[in-house]
Amino acid sequence: MTSLVLTMTELLRYRGAIGQWSWMLHRLSGLGVVLFLTLHVIDTSWAVFYPDLYVHAIAAYQSPLFTIGEFALVAAVVYHALNGIRVAVIDNRPRLWKYQQRAAYIVLGLTVLILIPTFILMFGHVLNFYGSGAPTLSLIEVLTAQAPFVAGFAVAIIAAILFSLVFGLIAGNRKDVSVGKGTGSRLERFWWSFMRVSGVLIVPLVFGHLAMVHLIQGVFDITAANFTVVGTDLVNQTGTAVEFVAQRWNYQIFGAVAIWRLYDIALLSLAVIHGFNGLRYVLTDYTMSSPVLRRASIYLCVIGAVILLVLGAGALLGTIDQSAIEIATHAAENLHR
Repeated sequence: MTSLVLTMTELLRYRGAIGQWSWMLHRLSGLGVVLFLTLHVIDTSWAVFYPDLYVHAIAAYQSPLFTIGEFALVAAVVYHALNGIRVAVIDNRPRLWKYQQRAAYIVLGLTVLILIPTFILMFGHVLNFYGSGAPTLSLIEVLTAQAPFVAGFAVAIIAAILFSLVFGLIAGNRKDVSVGKGTGSRLERFWWSFMRVSGVLIVPLVFGHLAMVHLIQGVFDITAANFTVVGTDLVNQTGTAVEFVAQRWNYQIFGAVAIWRLYDIALLSLAVIHGFNGLRYVLTDYTMSSPVLRRASIYLCVIGAVILLVLGAGALLGTIDQSAIEIATHAAENLHR
């Protein structure tokens, strides 16, 4: 907590110096993306395991609250991606460090230039949906639907703390004496490199995903009947989100290559590991003085990453059959009754 307070006071003391603000924005945008990634992977897995729940999840995404959140998410992704490239380039070319301030301003400028047309396209989808008079969930219904996620986060946090306490009782609570000595372990050097390499590899994958499901069609078109599913020549006949996912994942090229399953597997693995390792950096930065909380932070990130990878992989390797689409159709019909 002391470290967090110090971070905020130092941020204010710098009075907006671009280096400090870039560092803070990178962390905040990363945390926002990890939060959404967690929700998105879990609820997308429901398309396979719980089709009726996926219908309700997409209905929540099509509410005014999540519509605002969608704009914030896209802004966070664009800034975090561009600034991550800046960090990767400068870290691997130290001689460019003298240009870091200029590069930070360039990142902000590019972010704005990308977001202006992006938001215009997204706003067009928003106007079409809300202008059509389509029913939406109430704010209470949307917030209530998030209760299981809040409970799950709480359980994961409690489990991480308990694991840390048990480990402390067995091995003793010792501070990491190597912290601050600049030596670093081989494993940490690996993660340092991984974050930069994976960050660059993720950019085309995540930008492609955003373009397909936020710009070309948009979140609202996922439940539009008789629409061609983006990236395929298949039609979402029932207009359910479950059939949208099924058609997308079942689309094949070159005879038997499920191209979008492979795409999403690559995006899932890179984004989850990159995101939760980044979360580990943030949490451990603010728990340096407490061995228990520091270990708990690491355990929490491991638990989160493993759960998302297992759920996501299970869904991507699973099958959405006709019965699942029928369940989703029935749930959609009864959604606003």
